[in-house]
Amino acid sequence: MIIIMKPSASQADVDAVVSRVRGFGLDVHLSAGEAHTIVGVLGNTGALDRSSFEVMPGVEGAVRVSKPYKVASREFKSADTVIDVRGVKIGGENIVVMAGPCSVESRSQIIETALAVKEAGAQVLRGGAYKPRSSPYSFQGLGEEGLELLAEAREVTGMPIITEVLGPSEVPLVTQYADILQIGARNMQNYRLLQAVGKVETPVFLKRGMSSTIQDMLMSAEYVLANGNYNVILCERGIRTFEDYTRNTFDINAIPVLKQLSHLPVIGDPSHGTGKWELVAPIAKASLAAGADGLMIEVHAHPAEAWSDGAQSLKPDRFATLMAELRNLAAALGRSM
Repeated sequence: MIIIMKPSASQADVDAVVSRVRGFGLDVHLSAGEAHTIVGVLGNTGALDRSSFEVMPGVEGAVRVSKPYKVASREFKSADTVIDVRGVKIGGENIVVMAGPCSVESRSQIIETALAVKEAGAQVLRGGAYKPRSSPYSFQGLGEEGLELLAEAREVTGMPIITEVLGPSEVPLVTQYADILQIGARNMQNYRLLQAVGKVETPVFLKRGMSSTIQDMLMSAEYVLANGNYNVILCERGIRTFEDYTRNTFDINAIPVLKQLSHLPVIGDPSHGTGKWELVAPIAKASLAAGADGLMIEVHAHPAEAWSDGAQSLKPDRFATLMAELRNLAAALGRSM
C-alpha cells in the first residue's frame, strides 16, 4: 500500500500516518518531494483498511497496488495523466510534437531551427546542451552556453524547451533553464539521477534504455514518482537487437503496452528509433496509430553539417510536410494536433 500526502500536509500529519502504520507492526519508506510526500507501507498490508488512512489529516489518498511499479501503474490511477508545460498539454487527446536539433551548435543554428519547427506546428523545442556520446572525442555539447541559447530561443518563439541532464549535480543548473528535463537512454537506470529529478517539480522525460524491458522502464519512472515528482513522460526510442540496418529497433509494441500498464504520457522518438531520416516519417505515423501521445523528432537546417546525428535529422521542409500528414492522421484517429 502507498499513502499519498497532500502538498499542504504538515510534518505532524506525516508523523501521525507513520505512527499508525508502525502500530500494525509494519515498516515505512518515506519519499519527500517538493509537492508530495509518499508513505510506502512495507510488509503484509492485507489487514490494513485503506479508508482508515484516507480520513486522516493531510492524506490525499491511499492505494493498494499489486504491480512493483506502484505510482506509475494504472492501478494507482485509471485516468490518463496530462502534464501542463507552459500551457502545452502532454497526454490526453492532443498530440504534441517536440522538434529541434540533436545538439545546440550556435545561436543562429538554434534560432533558425526553432522558428522553422514552430512554423510547421511543433509545440516544444528540443536541443542538447549536454551530450552523452559513445566516444570521449566526440562533441559533448556547449554546456551552460547551450542552455542560455535554448532559453533565448524560447523567448523568440514562445515554445517551452526540453534538454538532457546527465548527472545529479547538474540538476539545479539545468532546472533553471529547462521546462522539461530529459533523461537519456544511457541514464535510464542512473538511480541517483532519477532520485534527484524526482525531488524537483520540473517535468521529466524518461527515455527507454537501449537494452531495457518495459518493466525496467516503468521501475525507473517509479524512482522519479516515488520521490514526489508526478510529472513523468515516457519515451520509446528503440532498443538494441541483432538487427544493424537501423540504429535501433523501434519497439512499436511498447507504445500500446505502456498505455495499458501506466497512466503516464507516452512519446515516440522515430529519429533515434531508426537513425535514418527517410524512415522517420513512416515510424512517426506508426507511433501515432499505436496510440502515442506525441513525437520527438530531430530537425536540422543543414543535416550534412550537423555536429551530431545528422543522418537521422529532417530538413525543415521535410518536417513541415510530415507535420501536415500527421495532422490528417490525427484527425482520422479522433485526436488533435
